[in-house]
Amino acid sequence: MQLEALKIFCAVARQRSFSQAAHEGGITQSAVSQIVSQLEKRMKVQLIDRSTRPLQLTPLGVAYYDGVKTLLTQYDELEASIKSARGEIAGKVNVAAIYSVGLSDMGQYVQRFQAELPKANVHIDYVHPDQVYERVIDGTADLGLVSYPRKTPNLAAVNWREEEMVLACSPKHPLASRLALPLNALSGQAFVHFDKNLVVRRRIDRFLRGHKVAVNVVAEFDNIENIKQAVAIGAGVAILPEPTIRREVKARSLVAVPLFDCRFTRPLAIVHRRGQRLNAASKRFMELLLATDSAPHHKNGKLTNSAGK
Repeated sequence: MQLEALKIFCAVARQRSFSQAAHEGGITQSAVSQIVSQLEKRMKVQLIDRSTRPLQLTPLGVAYYDGVKTLLTQYDELEASIKSARGEIAGKVNVAAIYSVGLSDMGQYVQRFQAELPKANVHIDYVHPDQVYERVIDGTADLGLVSYPRKTPNLAAVNWREEEMVLACSPKHPLASRLALPLNALSGQAFVHFDKNLVVRRRIDRFLRGHKVAVNVVAEFDNIENIKQAVAIGAGVAILPEPTIRREVKARSLVAVPLFDCRFTRPLAIVHRRGQRLNAASKRFMELLLATDSAPHHKNGKLTNSAGK
C-alpha cells in the first residue's frame, strides 16, 4: 500500500470529512472516498462510519489510525534524517495557537523559518485554548502555543516567554494620557474582560482582588480581537498582554499604559506530545521560537508543570 494512500486516510481521520481531506491533499473528494474504500476492501473491515456527521472512526479504524500515524512518523523521521545529513530539511509544521498569540508576531517567526528552510512550511490555526490541547493530543497539530500551560500527563510544556500585562484603552479615554498607572486608579472603571471560562480571566481577577481593586465589567469575550475592538470604541478599558496590542498602538487605535508599582505577566508555553519525537521541521521551528527573544524574561526552554489554561 502506497504511503500517499495512508496519508489520505489519516487526513480523513483528522478532519472527519472527505471533502476537507480532499482539500488538504489537493485531490478530488471522489478520489479520497475511493482510496478509503480500497483500504477497507483490502483489509475486509470498515474503518469509517459514514452514517454520522462529522464522520467517525470505527473501533478498528481507531486502531488502524494509531498504527498508521506511528508508521508515517517513523518514515518522516527516516526521510528527514537523510535530508538533514545533506543539509536539507523539508516538511510541514502544523501549529495550533490561542488567538492572543498575535498574527503579526507569529508571521515574523514563520517568515524567518521559511527563509532558513525554503522546502519546509508552517501552517498555524488560531483556536480556543481547549482546541489547542485537543489538536496536539490527537496529532492534528505538531505544536501548540498556549498561555498558563495545563499540567497533563499526555503533553510536555516548554516555557516560551513572559509577556507584560498593560492597561489598554482608547486614545480618547481619560487614562490614556498617563505615563504609568497605579492599579487603584482602575477602581470603578468600565472594564472589558475575558470570558469567565478562560484561565487568563481568573488570573486577572485574582490579581485585581489581591490589590483590592474592583472594576465594573461591562462586556466579556473569549476572543482578544473582540476585546480590543470594544476598547477601541470606548466601551471600557482592559488589561491585556503588551505584545498583543502593538499593532493597534502603532496605528493609534489603542494606547498601552504600563501598570505602576506592581508586576503582572502572562506566561506562554509551547506544548507537544510526550513520548513522540518531533519531525525535523517541527524541532527547528520550536528552536526558532525559543531562540528569538522578542519578549522579556524568556526562560530558555525549561520544562514547566504550572497549572492553567
